[in-house]
Amino acid sequence: MKKEAIFGFEREILTEKFAVEGFKSFKVKQLFAWIYQKKLFDPGLMSDLSKAFRQYLEDNYDFSLVSIVKKQLSEDKTIKLLSACADGELIETVIMTHGYGHSVCVSSQVGCLMGCSFCASGLLKKIRDLSAAEMVAQVLIAEAECGARIDNVVVMGSGEPFDNYEEVIKFLNIINDDWGLAIGARHLTVSTCGIPEGIIRFAQEKPYNLAISLHAADDKLRSELMPINRAYPLAELKSSLSEYQKYRNRRVSLEYVLLKGINDRPADAENLKGFISGLKNIYVNLIPYNPIKECGYKGVSEMAALKFYDLLKKKNIAVTLRNRHGDDIDAACGQLRNRELGGE
Repeated sequence: MKKEAIFGFEREILTEKFAVEGFKSFKVKQLFAWIYQKKLFDPGLMSDLSKAFRQYLEDNYDFSLVSIVKKQLSEDKTIKLLSACADGELIETVIMTHGYGHSVCVSSQVGCLMGCSFCASGLLKKIRDLSAAEMVAQVLIAEAECGARIDNVVVMGSGEPFDNYEEVIKFLNIINDDWGLAIGARHLTVSTCGIPEGIIRFAQEKPYNLAISLHAADDKLRSELMPINRAYPLAELKSSLSEYQKYRNRRVSLEYVLLKGINDRPADAENLKGFISGLKNIYVNLIPYNPIKECGYKGVSEMAALKFYDLLKKKNIAVTLRNRHGDDIDAACGQLRNRELGGE
């Protein structure tokens, strides 16, 4: 009988499964304390569990994590991990260190179908979705690597989260659980390239943060950069955000990777203003681009980034300019995996 991955279960489901076998509900709290607080993954060593329960766990559940294949460490302390899943598929996880703690960027799929022209994730296309357990494992190995608690999690790595909706939500619920990693909902963010039905559905979940990978605010350019825009153009995306905000009075981030000579002009700033008009509690997060040889785009200079930032500020747009992370390593989404599998 194939064992089920223990890290893929929400508390309520695991409680029901244990009850069927005659184990009391408090067993889940004991187990979660061992794996999520004490970080011990061998049932045989969980000393306060009964012998019968430990044997049941060993016989029925898989406690293994993804295994690290390669690690890169940037001068700015950013860590990029390439890990192998049980079936040998490779996934990436990025750990970033800030003044306020540690953030981890989690992948939700092996590869990606979205085909954004500036992103390495889609170069090898989507092979499969990741399970909630494989996403939880990324956070656990990230904690082990940086030797500290993870304070923020962003589902912004390889893959489109809303193309793997159920497993992503399950993952968020597990790491948000007070008995799990207890990472607050306000510290958990999902980034989507703009799937309207997913955005509206997400409004019904716990109050996790929503980020939109926008990168351009006119349809012609965005369709060139992001093929998803041909299926869901900006008007439809904006409508879904308006609907989302009827349910959630939460700030929405518009992620905007700055590409030299492509989306960093005054006209692009004006287009952004037009897209945001009528929406509430929106801010733009400008992201310096980590160049990817295969994609052919160039990042902007620090001066050019600040100039575009000032353009948005003068238009009364709430905007932040993200610090650069991992310029000296393969930190961009999909870059290290592509290189490992034979890309340039």
